Amino acid sequence: MDKELKREIILENYQHPFHKGLKKEGYLVENANNESCIDNLDISLKIEKGKIIDATFDGEACAISTSATSILLKKLIGKTLEDAKELIENYEHMINEEPYDEAALEELLAYQDIYLQPNRKTCALLPSKAVKNLLKNDGEE
Repeated sequence: MDKELKREIILENYQHPFHKGLKKEGYLVENANNESCIDNLDISLKIEKGKIIDATFDGEACAISTSATSILLKKLIGKTLEDAKELIENYEHMINEEPYDEAALEELLAYQDIYLQPNRKTCALLPSKAVKNLLKNDGEE
């Protein structure tokens, strides 16, 4: 994926984020914040029969955190909990410069070079950390 396409994906998902607007009833909700900047997002997942059937978020965050949340939630809807955990693992491996399955990430590859700006890694990892916390007990409260 070339630099211009990566920039377009990030900008589009920042300006027009997917599923922005928090839902709480019947959803698991986790706050994700970055103590060193303004990033403060609430992420909610609706899980039924071991599958993520909906995901939303709300709050204020930088372009990287907002767009990463938008793309990650888009990719999680419809996935089993096991597949969701695998996606997050691949994403975090990519951000941390560890081996990962490129084919599994699609749009998330927009963050492939984020390691070049180490201070932005925290922004890119904000949504995955929150989702991991929600999935920690297999989606049970």
